[in-house]
Amino acid sequence: MRQLEKEGVTFTSNNSIVFFENGQAKFDDLFKAVAQAKSSVHMEYFNFRDDSIANALFDLLAKKVSEGVEVRLLYDAFGNASNNKPIKKKKLKEIRRTGIRIYEYSPLKFPWLTRIIPRDHRKIVLIDGKSAYSGGMNVADYYIKGKPEIGGWHDIHYRIEGDAVGEYQKIFLRIWEKVTHEKVSGPQYYPGESLACNALEGLKNDTTTTAGMKTIGIANREPRVSPMVVRKTFVHIINSAKHTIQLINPYFTLNGPVKRALKAAVRRGVRVEIMVSETSDIPITPRIVDYQARQMMKAGAKVYYYTGGFHHSKIMMIDSMYCYAGSANLDSRSLRCDYECNALILDPESTGELLHIFNRDKKTKCVLLTDEYWKKKKKSHKTQAWFYHLLLTPFV
Repeated sequence: MRQLEKEGVTFTSNNSIVFFENGQAKFDDLFKAVAQAKSSVHMEYFNFRDDSIANALFDLLAKKVSEGVEVRLLYDAFGNASNNKPIKKKKLKEIRRTGIRIYEYSPLKFPWLTRIIPRDHRKIVLIDGKSAYSGGMNVADYYIKGKPEIGGWHDIHYRIEGDAVGEYQKIFLRIWEKVTHEKVSGPQYYPGESLACNALEGLKNDTTTTAGMKTIGIANREPRVSPMVVRKTFVHIINSAKHTIQLINPYFTLNGPVKRALKAAVRRGVRVEIMVSETSDIPITPRIVDYQARQMMKAGAKVYYYTGGFHHSKIMMIDSMYCYAGSANLDSRSLRCDYECNALILDPESTGELLHIFNRDKKTKCVLLTDEYWKKKKKSHKTQAWFYHLLLTPFV
C-alpha cells in the first residue's frame, strides 16, 4: 500500500474494530461510551436531527460537561438545513447554555448557492482520544425506526481502538480550529493505544483473532489539502482486485475513474457484485442509480436491488482480504467536493464480517437485475433514468 501512503492514506497496525449494522446497535454502544468519558468528547456530524435520539444525546453530554468533561460538537450548516427537523437558533442557544460547545461548519449566507459546496459530510466521534466512531450514520431517529416513505434504514458504522484513533483526532481538531479559530492540542488528546485496564467498559468487543493487530489506513478527503485521496483509494483497490469485488453504496451515480476501474475489473475476470437500493431518501436518486446499474449489468457485473428498505451503507470488500468503509458515497459530490473520511481495513476477518452482511442481504432481501427485471420497470422511470443521467454527466 505504499502508493496509497504517497497519496495521503495514513496506516497504523495495532488496531481493533467492531461494526454496527443498525442504528440501535450504534447508539447503544455510543451512549455507553459517552457515559464513561472522563476528559473529552468530540463529535463531527453532517447533521444532528432535532428528535428524540439527538435530544437524549444532548442531555447526556450536558451531564458530562457538569462532570468536567470537555464537549465539542460540529455539524454541517447545509446538512442541518436540508433535514426536516433542523437544529434552530433557539435550540442551539439551549444546548450552549448547558456548557456544550457546538458550532456549525460554513453557515449558509446569501447568496447561499455559493455555499453548497464543499460541505462537511464526515461522521466522527472521539471519546477521551481512546475510541473513535465513524461510518455512514448521522444522529437521527430514523436510523432506528426507519422512514414511512422508504421503510427500514440500514447502515454500517464502526468503532476503532488503537493508534488509528489519533488520526481521527487530528482530523477533528483541524476542522475545529478552522471553524472556531481555537487551536486545541496536548498529549491528553492522544493517549495512543490504551491498556486493557483503561478500556471503556460494556462496549461491543472485537472478537476476531486479529484484534489489536489490524492494519487500518485512514483516507481523509479535504478540499485543497487531500482532494483526491478517497477517490484514488477506491480506484487503487478496485484495480488491485484479483477475484472478487463486492460493494454497497446508496447513491451509486459513479464518476468516470471509478466506473472505468469497475468495468476493467470485470474484463479481467473479477466477479463484481454491486448492491443498490430500490428506494432512496432523495427523490431523483433511484432513477440515476437505475441508469448506472443497467450500464454495469451490461458490462458484466452482477447488480442486486435491495428491497428491504433503504441501504445507506458505504462498504466495499476486495478478494475477501480487505475492506473500505466510511462516509463517502460513490458520487461526484463525495469524491470531488465534500469533506469525507473512509477507513481501509487490511484484515480478512473484519472483511469477513462485512461479507456476511452482504451475502445475507443478497440472499434474503435482494432481486438480481436482469433483462426481464429491467423490462418490468415503468417506462417513465427508464426515461427519467436516461434524462437525469444526461443532466448529471457534466458534473461526474
